[in-house]
Amino acid sequence: MRTGRPKKPLEIVDADREKLNLIARRPKSAQAMAMRARIVLSCEQGMSNSEVAHKLHITGATVGKWRERFRESGLDGLLDEPRVGAPRKITDQQVEDVITKTLESLPANSTHWSTRLMAQEAGLTQNAIVRIWRAFGLQPHRVENFKFSKDPQFVEKVRDIVGLYLNPPDRAIVLCVDEKSQVQALNRTQPILPLAPGVPVRQSHDYERHGVTSLFAAMDVASGVTISNCYRRHRHQECLRFLNEIEDNLPAGVDVHLVMDNYGTHKVAKVRNWLARHPRYHVHFTPTSGSWLNLVERLFGEVTERCVRRGSHTAVRALERAMLDYLDKRNENPKPFVWTADADLILGRVQRLSKRISRSGH
Repeated sequence: MRTGRPKKPLEIVDADREKLNLIARRPKSAQAMAMRARIVLSCEQGMSNSEVAHKLHITGATVGKWRERFRESGLDGLLDEPRVGAPRKITDQQVEDVITKTLESLPANSTHWSTRLMAQEAGLTQNAIVRIWRAFGLQPHRVENFKFSKDPQFVEKVRDIVGLYLNPPDRAIVLCVDEKSQVQALNRTQPILPLAPGVPVRQSHDYERHGVTSLFAAMDVASGVTISNCYRRHRHQECLRFLNEIEDNLPAGVDVHLVMDNYGTHKVAKVRNWLARHPRYHVHFTPTSGSWLNLVERLFGEVTERCVRRGSHTAVRALERAMLDYLDKRNENPKPFVWTADADLILGRVQRLSKRISRSGH
């Protein structure tokens, strides 16, 4: 009776057995490595190649390959061998030099590195620099802005406003109120060319100015419904008119919490007197240079993108109608902007930024 070629004994030391069990059972192990570990462990139990293949639903050749690789080289034998291909032309030292230069130096007479400048400096091709930067997530051409608040009550105001968003008071309305001022009615000097296959919408670079307006908005944090109006001027008189409009559109007997920035018209005596005559209104001012805490700014960004930036308006009235019609249409199916960052997360990021600024050497 034929029993096949005799198998050479497979012995596993305790340390290797422990590692093999870990690889086979650990959820984050690569599936290929986990299968090889199970093959070796099954072979140690005295099972034949065919029995192991049947148990693991693989071929007998696969079992024989990894059994012999482990017998000859131990755990290292389970690793993939180097694949066939041209040898690397870029050394680890060259990659390190490129990363170090990118992070710690600037090119002469320039504010940032480009792929071509770095290629000349490092003696590599532009495509090589692109691959290295992409692998390490480096984008020297990009820059982001930040604004650091110096408000002495910054922490208290952040906790107050974020608390309103994440845990609003019972039987109360939270409104984010602000003004998008100096919105220009711009009319392109030539007709806008429409979208075509393979061709984007095209508009002339130059334009004619036809005046400015200010969009006042109060957005309900819970529902996303917005009370809005446009005024040609941006004074405390317009602020009072808008507060009266808010009062006319809200149900009676409900407390109202207003999130507002520190613009001068919000703090004049007549506005303070109006708030004193309406005790159900509670004002929460954002920190100085912290208008990003006001959720209505997100709404203004949406209005700018949808109505203003690519619009062409021959009169201020047309611009005002476009913005107000957009907000009225949005109120038919409102969607609130959901605030997700808690105060500790925000303050932790500010703390890390403060440390980086204090250690920048400037």
